[in-house]
Amino acid sequence: MIPRAPLFLGLAGLIPFLWGALTMVHGGLASWGASNLGPRFIAPFVLLNYGTIILAFMSGVLWGFATRASGSRAAVGYALSVIPALWVFFMVGAGPASSTIYLIAGFIGLLGLDWSFWRQGLAPEWWMRLRILLTVVVVACLSLLVL
Repeated sequence: MIPRAPLFLGLAGLIPFLWGALTMVHGGLASWGASNLGPRFIAPFVLLNYGTIILAFMSGVLWGFATRASGSRAAVGYALSVIPALWVFFMVGAGPASSTIYLIAGFIGLLGLDWSFWRQGLAPEWWMRLRILLTVVVVACLSLLVL
């Protein structure tokens, strides 16, 4: 079972993705959001900006898991943990369509890194249940930008 705090915080972290998706498919909501929150808080901007932040943030989470290892296993863990941040730095930013595709690929790749840390016992036993749930929602929301 996923502990309440990580589950609730993970679900709360989906709010900007879900909001961005809603503003993508509902013109009235997009107009309201642009008028009241500003254009950077509606799709595609909120989805791309927040997706970039979260993918880079996940490097820090993986780094924390790497601290639980030692020796060469820790060194490999640290090296793997920086991949999401470097991916965002090098791949995202050329334009909305390519950025979206690279973010989707980044989140799917992150799931592979999550699995690797989990399989080694460096992540909590419930980690993959949470990460799969969150990744499915994130990828679905981002996919609206390229459909």
